[in-house]
Amino acid sequence: MPQQKRSGPAVRGRASSKSVTCASLDLGTDKLYFKIGEVSDIVDVPAHVLRYWETEFKGVRPQKSRAKQRVYRRRDVELLLKIKHLLYAEKFTIAGARQQLAGGGATALASPSPRYQLRQSLAAIREQLSALAKLVRSETEHDRRAADPAAYLGAAPTRAAAESPEEPGVDDPVDPEPATIAVRRTVRTEETEKIEAAEGDHGGIASTLDQHASRDRRDSH
Repeated sequence: MPQQKRSGPAVRGRASSKSVTCASLDLGTDKLYFKIGEVSDIVDVPAHVLRYWETEFKGVRPQKSRAKQRVYRRRDVELLLKIKHLLYAEKFTIAGARQQLAGGGATALASPSPRYQLRQSLAAIREQLSALAKLVRSETEHDRRAADPAAYLGAAPTRAAAESPEEPGVDDPVDPEPATIAVRRTVRTEETEKIEAAEGDHGGIASTLDQHASRDRRDSH
């Protein structure tokens, strides 16, 4: 017997599941696009059910990525949650749900899966903790450098010391300056030259006297 289209619910359940509106929908993320695995978690139905609904409801038209994977927009997720609410909570048939959506009336959404919302909350908490840990490490490093000027300035003191060595203090032993040593050596060299010159002159005088003595002896003979 062919299935009859219905504009109302086929079978009423004991209680309708909790529903939300598009304005109050919170998926726990600001993402605009979702893979089929994520949508399956959000709507809380298997992936093959989502693919089946695509064939029955013209409004569900996910895009395809370069890898030929389904990519659902946020409004696709909202529509799937509406379909789930009509089929699971209001107990519409496929034909009745399709007609209800085509009428353009306001339709509530099924609540996103609590498991998905919990995972998103945990992911947000981990992200906040990671940011807080980075901030604490940054402040700790800043405090350590502020307490240790050498660490704060890095290698700058070492380079400055290499370029301009420190002057000796009052109590520090002072080595003889190179200029003083050079003057002493110059003075000693000059004294040595004078002594040698004097010795040379003395030797010349003695030689002259010997020559005169020899000449006098020859003249006497």
